Amino acid sequence: MSEKIAIVGSGLIGRSWAVLFARGGYRVVMYDVKEELMTQAMEVIETQLRSLHESNLLLGREPAECFSRVSTSSSLSSTAEGALLLQECVPEDLDLKRRVFSELDSMVSDTTILSSSTSCIVPSKFTETLSHRANCIVCHPVNPPHYCPAVEVIPAPWTSGHVKEKTISIMKQIGMKPVVAKKECDGFILNRLQYAVLQESWRLVEDGICDPQDIDTVMTGGLGLRWSFIGPFETIHLNAPGGVRDYAERYSDGIVRVSETFGEPRPLTGETLDKVTEYLEGDVPMEKHKDNLAWRDGVLKQLAVFKQSIPDKP
Repeated sequence: MSEKIAIVGSGLIGRSWAVLFARGGYRVVMYDVKEELMTQAMEVIETQLRSLHESNLLLGREPAECFSRVSTSSSLSSTAEGALLLQECVPEDLDLKRRVFSELDSMVSDTTILSSSTSCIVPSKFTETLSHRANCIVCHPVNPPHYCPAVEVIPAPWTSGHVKEKTISIMKQIGMKPVVAKKECDGFILNRLQYAVLQESWRLVEDGICDPQDIDTVMTGGLGLRWSFIGPFETIHLNAPGGVRDYAERYSDGIVRVSETFGEPRPLTGETLDKVTEYLEGDVPMEKHKDNLAWRDGVLKQLAVFKQSIPDKP
């Protein structure tokens, strides 16, 4: 029998984790406080597995085979029992995560990895007092995880080296691309980069430099196209004849000069929020929110398939 993965929380992220772990060959048991939520989750999981298979994104497995390995449980203790890894997917609330991890701490074995899906909360804030704190770690996926393979792996200061390496190995086995933080940092890596872009986007609109739609066009028609297959460091390396050192010599002073004008963070409120909302409600109306989410996921699916065909670098 395949090794067991436990998932606590059957929402968007919990469902996606179930798909990924089942795709990787693991037996998955999912827990939630409401039975109807798990019923809905199972329906979505079955659909997602079929969709991944249709696009050759199921790692050579059959959807029925993967789905047969997923089950639900109304008992948290039986869900946690015997798990190789337990993936927590509860809402982003520090007090709630402390309560959940404290409860799980008394249920799991000494070898179970306790992993959180938190997007911003460093693990030391909710694992310090646990008897199994050396087994605690964060695995933060990108939404939607079944099309975006990057996953941030964030150890706490007391996470054991074995747990970190085993977690990385599991993430690779299920088709993810782990990015490992060397130490804790508020917001981790992905959101710090995302927030930096969002903050400057907000400033440019708030200061009357451009309209909200111009920001999105710069990304979708410019930066985003390159960043979808090479990152910012590789971008600058290729943008100068002599590589990254040449780029730094040419442009460092200008980058520092511009960066010094960024100023303090701006709250996402006021007239700028009204302006951004007006743009989005006109271009992406809330009455079509589900349709636009499906469109986004469909495009990400096509990108995931296309990226499989990109040749290796020379």
